[in-house]
Amino acid sequence: MRMTHHADYALRLLMYAALKDGELVQIKEVALAYGISKNHLMKVAFELGKLGFLETVRGRSGGLRLARPPQEITVGEVVRNTEENFSLVECFEPGSNACVITAPCRLRAILRKALGAYLAVLDQHTLADLIQPRSALGRILLAG
Repeated sequence: MRMTHHADYALRLLMYAALKDGELVQIKEVALAYGISKNHLMKVAFELGKLGFLETVRGRSGGLRLARPPQEITVGEVVRNTEENFSLVECFEPGSNACVITAPCRLRAILRKALGAYLAVLDQHTLADLIQPRSALGRILLAG
């Protein structure tokens, strides 16, 4: 399983916002800190705002900040909401599945179990966990 850039950038944006302790952050500063696309990050921020992870403040001195405390946001919740597709193999998609061995094949059940375990591990960790060690991450990301 591979996480998309979208979900990766969502987690990184939320981590950055968590490090700022409620201060407003701007997309430009986050993009510079991580060396990632400002345009892509704007799309991610928009979605995170719609999903209730970020609060957006409009205007000249506006920006973004976490909408909830970091200890209340699980990594699993973010990944479930920002990953576009958890169909690991063709047979996970009933509408387009053309695999001839679907009925007797046990792979689908094993992969579903593995996906469940993956998400269960992510559910055990919060955004607050991701920003530790806080001082080391702050030196890297907030130095600019």
